Amino acid sequence: MSATLKPRAETARAARLRNGIAVASGKGGVGKTWLSITLCHALARLGRKALLFDGDLGLANVDIQLGLAPERDLGGVLAGRYSLAEAKCPVPDGGFDVIAGRSGSGGLANLPAERLASLCADLAALGASYDRVVLDLGAGIEGTVRNLAAQAGTCLVITTDEPTAMTDAYAFIKLSLMGTPRPDPRLVVNAAETRAEGERTYGTLRKACKSFLKISPPLAGIIRRDGKVKEAIRHQAPLLTRHPNTAAAADVEALAQRLVADS
Repeated sequence: MSATLKPRAETARAARLRNGIAVASGKGGVGKTWLSITLCHALARLGRKALLFDGDLGLANVDIQLGLAPERDLGGVLAGRYSLAEAKCPVPDGGFDVIAGRSGSGGLANLPAERLASLCADLAALGASYDRVVLDLGAGIEGTVRNLAAQAGTCLVITTDEPTAMTDAYAFIKLSLMGTPRPDPRLVVNAAETRAEGERTYGTLRKACKSFLKISPPLAGIIRRDGKVKEAIRHQAPLLTRHPNTAAAADVEALAQRLVADS
């Protein structure tokens, strides 16, 4: 086992990433990775020193969306070849740093609890040198995903108006609340046709949470559907660089501003 990932479970359990923003979803395909990238970029544009951690341990693709080819990634960290700090990579036109994951390494998605705890402790230590750390988590409700989300001070749960997306977002919140520590779930409705439609989607999910879980997760933001998002992804460029004046860009910037104001 590497020196940077020694078994130190007691330390790891105490080392929460309080300046962390976990971006989670119960379902894939809701724009979680794109939102993580754009949110981190927006925080950097607000003058915050920001780090994006690709925590989608089995299907990582932050580097692909950004058009990066990092020499080091999370797989190498877990293999003990270098430290987490040595794996960070700057995004030249974004003003923030990235720790890339390793796509296709399904074994990384099932880290032993002790190894995951050490990784979280290392991330908390590195995160102390940043104002904000955005964690792009894997889709789904597996224990690894929920454990990473629980380390962050804030957890954004992403959904769309699709029934399956709302059902899976609800399942993620339900299972997360059973863990220790409990996360701080806040809802983000992505790809909403209008703000009013986004409000209705939020209202439906909030009602289910209030009725069955006895909580009312606040609405963190509504991101309107915008054709420029797919265009930016195809060109492997951040939306705020390629199309900074679009509706979706404005909505993510507003989300970043609210998160900064709440901190």
